[in-house]
Amino acid sequence: MRKAAVVLLFLLLSACSGPPSPPAFTDARALADAATAATTGSGSAKFATDVAVGEVRSKGTGQARFATAGTSQVMTTDFIGEPMELRLVAGKLYAKVPEGSRDEVGTGKPWVLVAADGGDPFSQVLGGSLTQLAAQNDPAHTLGEIRTAGTIVSSERAQLDGVAAEHYRVELDLARLGTDLPAGLPPESAGRLGKFPVELWLDDAHRPLRIVLDLTPILQGSDARITTRYSDWGSPVDVQPPPPGEVG
Repeated sequence: MRKAAVVLLFLLLSACSGPPSPPAFTDARALADAATAATTGSGSAKFATDVAVGEVRSKGTGQARFATAGTSQVMTTDFIGEPMELRLVAGKLYAKVPEGSRDEVGTGKPWVLVAADGGDPFSQVLGGSLTQLAAQNDPAHTLGEIRTAGTIVSSERAQLDGVAAEHYRVELDLARLGTDLPAGLPPESAGRLGKFPVELWLDDAHRPLRIVLDLTPILQGSDARITTRYSDWGSPVDVQPPPPGEVG
């Protein structure tokens, strides 16, 4: 009896210490669909972004609210070399103009409405870049690209900052993205530039923890990466448009 008990205990311990189960997804579309649903279902998160292109580097932090109708966010970034606040609400992107530059913008008000194709001086200079930056903070944007043009290259169970995660390496085919290209590239670039890698870490609920876009193959001659980290999923966030009277 004692020998049988020892054998049974050994078998139980062996079962408990067996190899971990493989990551949940082998198909890029299923991966993107699950992560998108988890993002929307959680409703909100905080994020930090790091853009590095060659020697140029900018950082930003913010909070976002996710819904099927779209993402709203508030962030502070040093993208132009000094702190600037951006707010994306109901599809409209607002930028708080640094006080020393408001006369150049011409409105005299602290906030401007920014558009990639806007005719105002601020949009003409920064509209495309800031629109792209706001889109890159939204996991739905990258997940949509993965759904359309991604192929999972490898996957593994991992730890990320002490949290259990699934780590996916995905290859994005620019030719399959149509006009939705990263970094403001023109559509005719797709066939010439080929593919680039994306790394994605998901928590146990399939919510993004970190997304890294390696744009080095696109911006040839420069190391270029965009890293976005997400935390505090489901925490309360305050995302409001600027007061109408402060928008020029």
